[in-house]
Amino acid sequence: MNYSFVSTPLLKIGYLEWNRNASKVAVLVHGWPDSPETWLRTAGELAAEGYRVLAPALRGFAPTTFRRASTPRSGALSTLGMDLLGFIDAMELDQPVLVGHDWGARAVANACGLRDGVASALVMLSVGYGTNDPNQVITMQQARNYWYHWFMATPRGRQIVESDRSTFARMMWDTWSPAGWYKEEDFETACEAFKTPDWAEVVLHSYRHRWGFVDGDLASNLADTQLTPVPTLSVPTLVLHGEADSCNHPDSSKGKESFFSGHYERVVVNGVGHFPQREAPELVAFEILRFLKADSVTKR
Repeated sequence: MNYSFVSTPLLKIGYLEWNRNASKVAVLVHGWPDSPETWLRTAGELAAEGYRVLAPALRGFAPTTFRRASTPRSGALSTLGMDLLGFIDAMELDQPVLVGHDWGARAVANACGLRDGVASALVMLSVGYGTNDPNQVITMQQARNYWYHWFMATPRGRQIVESDRSTFARMMWDTWSPAGWYKEEDFETACEAFKTPDWAEVVLHSYRHRWGFVDGDLASNLADTQLTPVPTLSVPTLVLHGEADSCNHPDSSKGKESFFSGHYERVVVNGVGHFPQREAPELVAFEILRFLKADSVTKR
């Protein structure tokens, strides 16, 4: 598919689009290490059900680019939410459905936390809400899963991210889900998104910032104050988590109901790892559409 582009104050955002003239809109936001093509099959299912589907590339990921050299290459999680709000404004979208995986799940949730009423529904894949705080309590199992976070805080980690990014990314793809789940050409397509001058800097800052190893910029610091403590969300929300996810253990998304004043569901998908939209795209689309058709959502 060919990318289209839209400009925000900070970024020239590349995005994929399906079913352009449909009135209902869903924005699908990819994670790390991945690309907008992660949504190809799920997006097709949503488009067939009457949705205009947009899949933007995050900052630092091709073909999205920074408009100015002076813009901090921040990877702060609040910044991802602000970028998404910029995309929604630039595209003149009215309460789209926001769907995100991994980094994208944090982006869509933070966008809702920063601007109440921005979305008609929220779907988070492979990430539980309220996990941005560097002081969050995590289990020893989850600390072990996050080895790559700490690795990227070291000089050796920086070197690998800068000079051998595809090998580093492949390790995540090979260990976060049951073996044999992806095709080589899909991985190679995803890696094209990492071939930008800004990818390594954004990635390194993101993982260092989320544990308090480096500072954010002024904009992300201001947004962080709005997101701390974690705001309660009124938007109807669905969480989808793979039972075999060895990046974010499925237990990490349990017990979040108190953060939601509206309709909230959590579905654990058996036999699926960290990339549900790639491993079981039709099932993901089915769950999203089922949720959106529920009376509690459509009659909001």
